[in-house]
Order: sequence, then C-alpha cells, then structure tokens
Amino acid sequence: MPEVYEVVNGPITCHCWNKDRSKLAICPNNNEVHIYAKKSGKWEVEHILTEHGQRVTGMDWAAESDRLVTCAADRNAYVWIYTGSAWKPTLVILRINRAATVVKWSPKENKFAVGSGARCVSICYFEKENDWWVSKHIKKPIRSTVLSLDWHPNNYLLAVGSTDFKARVFSTYTKEIEEKPDSTCWGKKMPFGQCMAEFTTAGGGWVHCVSFSPSGNKLCWVSHDSSISVVDQSKEQDAVVVSVKHTYLPYLACQFLTESSIVAAGYDCYPVLWNHDDNNKLSFINKLDQSEKKAGGGSMSAMNKFKQLDTKATTTSTDTDLESTHQNSITQIVVYSVSQGSADVFSTIGVDGRVAIWACKSLEAAIAGLKFS
Repeated sequence: MPEVYEVVNGPITCHCWNKDRSKLAICPNNNEVHIYAKKSGKWEVEHILTEHGQRVTGMDWAAESDRLVTCAADRNAYVWIYTGSAWKPTLVILRINRAATVVKWSPKENKFAVGSGARCVSICYFEKENDWWVSKHIKKPIRSTVLSLDWHPNNYLLAVGSTDFKARVFSTYTKEIEEKPDSTCWGKKMPFGQCMAEFTTAGGGWVHCVSFSPSGNKLCWVSHDSSISVVDQSKEQDAVVVSVKHTYLPYLACQFLTESSIVAAGYDCYPVLWNHDDNNKLSFINKLDQSEKKAGGGSMSAMNKFKQLDTKATTTSTDTDLESTHQNSITQIVVYSVSQGSADVFSTIGVDGRVAIWACKSLEAAIAGLKFS
C-alpha cells in the first residue's frame, strides 16, 4: 500500500517534487511555501518562502532547470532559483486583477501558464532583453475562473478547465521564443490564443481538473456534477466525447497514467482507477485504496480518557477514522515517476495534511485483477 507522510497538521493546498524526488514543496494553506528534504526517513523543513502576501494556490517545479514557480491569491507569481544557500524570487508580470489559481511549467520549461479568476490564462516567458518574466493573455472564450491546466507533450497546446462548465484546448505558440508548431490531431493552424477545441461537462458542473494522455491525443476532465469525461481526438472527425455520471462524490483531480488508465480522486478521500479503451468505452475499474480501520479496544484506559478529553472534549470512544489512507478530501494528483512513457508512481495530497505515494506495481500486487494497461 502507499507510503504515507503526515507533513502538516492541517490542509495542504498544493505540492510538487524536484527532479530526483529528494525535495518536496508544499503550501500549508497559507501564504508560505515549505520546502522539505528527506532525512532519516522523515520529511523535514529546509526552507520557508514567504514572498507571497496571500494564500499560495499553485506551484510547479521544473525538472531540468530546477526552477520553482508559485502563484497566489495576491495576484502575483514568482520564479524561484536556488543560489546554494537560499531561494531567490523573481516577480512575474501577470497583469491580472483577480487571484491566480493554478500554475504549470511547459514540457520544455521555456514558458509556463497561470490560470486566474480574471477569466484568462497568462502564458509567461522570459524576456532576455529586459531580464524579466512577461506574459501574454488568452481570454476568449473563457467566461469564468480557471481552475486547472495541463500541457500537451508538444509544448504548444494547453488544456484549460474552468467554472463556466467548459474544458478547452488552446494554442500557446509564442513566436518570440519558439518555432512554428507542426500540425496535430487537434488542428493545423495554431496562432497564439486559438481555441482548438471546446467541450461541455455532462450535467453542468465546474471543471475541477483536466489531463492529457501521454501521447496528447486524449483529454480527460472531471467536474462537480460527479462526472468524468474523455475525448480521443486522434479519431478527428469521428471524435466523440464519452462521459460517465458516477455514483460517487465529485472528483477534484484526475491524471492519465497510461494511454488508457486514468486515476481520479476527490471528496470520497480515496483514488480510483478508470479505463478508456480503443472502442471509446469509459469504465470504472476499482478503488485503489484498500486500507481498513484499525481494530480498537472496547474500553478506554484512564490515560486515553484524558487524551480524548484534551483533543476532542469528550471522554467517549467515538471512532471517526475513515477506512482510507487519506482522512479528508484529496485535492491534487501528481505524477511521481515515469517508466517507458507511462507513469508508474503518483502522489496525492489532501485536506488532512497527508502526502501519499502510490506505486502502480504494488497496487497491482495487492488488488486482485487490477491492471494498469
């Protein structure tokens, strides 16, 4: 089962890893960024970054350049560079008048995208002449707050999920820093800001998360109407969105692990596996968390009575632990490692302050019939 670390005593807003997974960055639901290093099997705080004035809402760590980007409700974003003893921030000119909500580096790390409540996406790149980070805006036809972003492997296309019940794919071709893109199944002409595709949620719900498949041909999104949807754009003219309105609480995060396997999680507090096959069939496979409640004794000792009174203001033995690794909503899924083009380990965070690392091979061994195809 997963490796579990109780990092903070409270919600974790977002998290990311450095290239060799020796360091972990999180936001403990405030204006700070905590960077942890693993020592003797435990994660210990190494640096605390306090440049933001309000709650940090997104972060991403560039694997090759080792640059950390953060954004927050203070409408600012910073690119952080480690100088050997401290983290040095560089302000990004976002030009937005509402909170930034999410940020992601592009695959080639030459630009990053910032979603916001200003009904736009800021595509940011470094301008060498002036030695600063500048941005260009994608606005139309976004009509509400952007909640999620995901980059296509080609470094040009960006999936955007927002609270106007839409999942969209935009071109981010930036002529100042890159060559013209080749045509893809999403379209041939890709000028900056071009909306290449637009999809509506199954029952009208905020799009909480979007995810491209490893090839970039498929797009998955989950929304607040308790639905999960997938489209296979490689079929081009015959591409049909398949949506399933499931019986579980809404998912807050989704992630393609392979070309057909999708892991999703949210208010149910455990990750689940879905499969999208070549016949455009989207199927629920299994719950990935098979944790069980710890057996508890019937009577309480005097010491436990005092502990219960101190922490929960009661002397009765009320068992509120869930039968899952996470004890509250899972808010983010991040790919931890990739093998042969597919993710084989992923990490989750939740409102319970825990970070869990899930290995696909271990899950296959523990759950009968489970296969990440």
